[in-house]
Amino acid sequence: MSKKKKKSAHKSKPSVKVTEEKVLDEVKTTEAETNAQVETLTAEVLEKTDKEVKAEKKGKNKAVEVKAKDVNKPKKEKVKKPNKVARAIKNTGSELKKVTWPKFKEVVKQTGIVLVVVLVFALVIFGLDALCGWLTNLLLK
Repeated sequence: MSKKKKKSAHKSKPSVKVTEEKVLDEVKTTEAETNAQVETLTAEVLEKTDKEVKAEKKGKNKAVEVKAKDVNKPKKEKVKKPNKVARAIKNTGSELKKVTWPKFKEVVKQTGIVLVVVLVFALVIFGLDALCGWLTNLLLK
């Protein structure tokens, strides 16, 4: 039994080397093929771009000729676009639809906070004013 195991293990090593060599050969051939394909595709693209540039140049000349012919034709009436004020009003309306408005409870709460802060600062300023007034009266007497 031990002889069979050794033979099977011995046979697997050459097959791995053979497959590695085959894979390396295939990779080399595919690299060469892809390089050739890339070169042909780039050549085709360059040819197409040259043709397109030439076609555009020809098209520009034709456009100039057509414009020269159209000068004698009567002009079409221009379609009026909405003025800037109307456009601004429409844009404002669309932006106001996107706004998330606070709930009434949130507004009342935030208003209360603002009023409290204003009252506190008013008291602080009143106190400082009264202190400064009292000190000036002491100094002037």
